[in-house]
Amino acid sequence: MGDFMDNKYFLAANSADGFYSVFDKCYSAADNWRAYIIKGGPGTGKSSLMRKLAEAAKRQQIPYELCPCSSDPDSLDAVIFPTLRKVIMDGTAPHTVDPKFPAVCEEIVNMGAFWDADKISKKRDEVISLTLKNSAFHKLAAQYIKAAGQVTKNNFSFALSATDIEKCVGFSVKTAEKNLPAKNAVGKKWTRFLGGITPKGEIYYTDTINSFDKKILINDTFGAAASVILSALSDIAVSRGYEIVLIKNALLPNDITDAVLIPELCLAFCREYGGVKYDSDIRRIHFNRFTDMARLNKSKQKIMFNKKLAHRLLEGATETLAAAKQTHDELESHYIAAMNFDKMKEFCDKFTEEFF
Repeated sequence: MGDFMDNKYFLAANSADGFYSVFDKCYSAADNWRAYIIKGGPGTGKSSLMRKLAEAAKRQQIPYELCPCSSDPDSLDAVIFPTLRKVIMDGTAPHTVDPKFPAVCEEIVNMGAFWDADKISKKRDEVISLTLKNSAFHKLAAQYIKAAGQVTKNNFSFALSATDIEKCVGFSVKTAEKNLPAKNAVGKKWTRFLGGITPKGEIYYTDTINSFDKKILINDTFGAAASVILSALSDIAVSRGYEIVLIKNALLPNDITDAVLIPELCLAFCREYGGVKYDSDIRRIHFNRFTDMARLNKSKQKIMFNKKLAHRLLEGATETLAAAKQTHDELESHYIAAMNFDKMKEFCDKFTEEFF
């Protein structure tokens, strides 16, 4: 078995289709999950509480998934505890989450209880100005990302038009026959991201894939053939009773699938592309096996132009997200100055003790 103690995933993406969140889909009331939704301003200890819980779980050898923030990968958006059927998450904007079944499934954790509102109010003008400035940076970054997505989608469309869909599906069926024996169980699909467009550039958590003992890689620059194959494999796996993690592409989540993970079998089917590379001794399938390369090569010049343009646009997005992060840090400082950290620590210690 692989080591799934602290795998990392994103639960949201700064995508070409806008801010794409799966926060409200990372737990299930029907399956008796318990969700703790943290509310509070920046710098109020949300990430610190989540990290404290993850550290406690690690000491007790309880599996957990860390979910960093795509706007600040050094901070946490959520921690998921699959075997406990529990999750704790930041429920504030832009990934706002509110209880659907209060007390029965979800519980609000109010970190705003530990701030001095009067102190923050005295910084009213600065707080409002920095909040609006941060929002403006994010809107500009979103425009860069949308443009990068449009030209990347053009390349995806070129590749898809040259892809043998029937051959891809046939390969998926044969691969499933070899690797996914049918079970007498009800399958389930969870959606996550392994990649993210962040202030630190494009990040991809390849270590999460490396925690799986068996990996089948599809080398596919464009994502067309890989997405057909992986989408078919995900449907087959669920129909055969497996609980899977479907990994969507951060830039084009509605078009490209990056991986299908089956923790029970310690098996990962994943796409390899660009800077997302794995060990050379792993079995890999090349997309040209399913592609009319002569047809695709007719668009070669357009494809190269689109690649360069998308790269530059994403650089612009990264630079703008870095500026947004700097503004957020300034905003955070006003809340930190107004926090009663002794009371917060006392609460976090008690919360952690009762959580497990």
